Amino acid sequence: MGRDELCITVPSLFHCPISLDVMNSPVSLCTGVTYDRSSIQHWLESGHDTCPATMQVLSSKDFVPNLTLRRLINLWTSSTSSPSPADLEEKVIVWMEEINNAKFERCLDSIVEFVSRGEVNRRFLASFDGFLETIVGVLSVNGMQIRVLESVIRILSLIVLENGVNEKLQKLIFKSYPNSNCLPSFISILRNGSLESKMACFTVLESVTTDNESKRFIAGVENNFLHVIIHLIKIDNDDQELHDVVLSFLIAVSVTRSIKSQLVQLGIVEVLSNIMSSQNAAISVVEKSLKMLSIVCTCADGRSALSSDQKCAGAIVKKLMKVSKTATEDAVVVLWSMCCLFRDEKVVEKVVSSNGVTKVLLVMQSEVREGNVRRMCGDLIKVLRLGCKNGGGFSGVVSYETKTTHIMPC
Repeated sequence: MGRDELCITVPSLFHCPISLDVMNSPVSLCTGVTYDRSSIQHWLESGHDTCPATMQVLSSKDFVPNLTLRRLINLWTSSTSSPSPADLEEKVIVWMEEINNAKFERCLDSIVEFVSRGEVNRRFLASFDGFLETIVGVLSVNGMQIRVLESVIRILSLIVLENGVNEKLQKLIFKSYPNSNCLPSFISILRNGSLESKMACFTVLESVTTDNESKRFIAGVENNFLHVIIHLIKIDNDDQELHDVVLSFLIAVSVTRSIKSQLVQLGIVEVLSNIMSSQNAAISVVEKSLKMLSIVCTCADGRSALSSDQKCAGAIVKKLMKVSKTATEDAVVVLWSMCCLFRDEKVVEKVVSSNGVTKVLLVMQSEVREGNVRRMCGDLIKVLRLGCKNGGGFSGVVSYETKTTHIMPC
């Protein structure tokens, strides 16, 4: 890695829009856009009469020096210098020694600052031999201070997307168990950490739980992890960003019947029902709530919980065509599964009383092409109309035949 590759990220304001280099002599056109003098002179002398950035026709080709920006660039240049690879390697080695000697405070702050400066720094640190092992080792120490854990998670969340890091982290976090168990540290942050740290936890975990083995480990009852997550989303009712990352993670790990059943037992259906009934729920959160419902309704426990919930079916009906095409499709899947595939009388009654026939007809009409959603809507209309005739249930109805068979229960 060359010296020129290990530079501190340059503020975007200092780049010339034409050359993309740091400006030596910034000048401003009448449009207010600033360029390096040599670049804009070449542009204008080439016969152009427009501002390169905005493509506005220039009322005047005169430009004036931007002295304020020039002073800022000079101050920044004098205060920053590009360290050599040898200097950086020595610095990282010192950091690792301090971590191994439990001198966390100052070195972790320095590492966070370093990786926050840009992709080049993150790539350098992520590929440094032994660094990941050293930093993850902090997570396996019992009773570590929350501030130390937050710094470690912050660092990992910034480098986890670098090439090969998630595979290494997966081995360090999951494969080394029971010799090393990092999950208690994640749980500690989710219980006591800041919002930023909690979200960083989910960034790391979603990146490393990429196979069924790691997902089953996360969901293991003995780890108490899913319980902590559901409790977290219950108590932080109004934080949409947190809800978004939590639901993304739950969607990613809900791959087996046992995990789905465990989530249902922990109250996930009630949580999702409350989210969809909220007036303040963000679109992405509602989308993911409906996706999660479409996942849990494939298991018997999920269908039972959905049937028993007093407002879930009605909330689903209200979201038809109100959120996004993807959300509407997931909502139709849930309603079809409950009403047509499993013929749940309680859900049929709730859907009918929530003006479900009209809403499903609207969805059906919006589906121009024949497809699964349109066919499911057709099935739903028949069942819901039968429900209307029989007072909201299936009384007197022997059976209902459907040709829509692409969704199978667990």
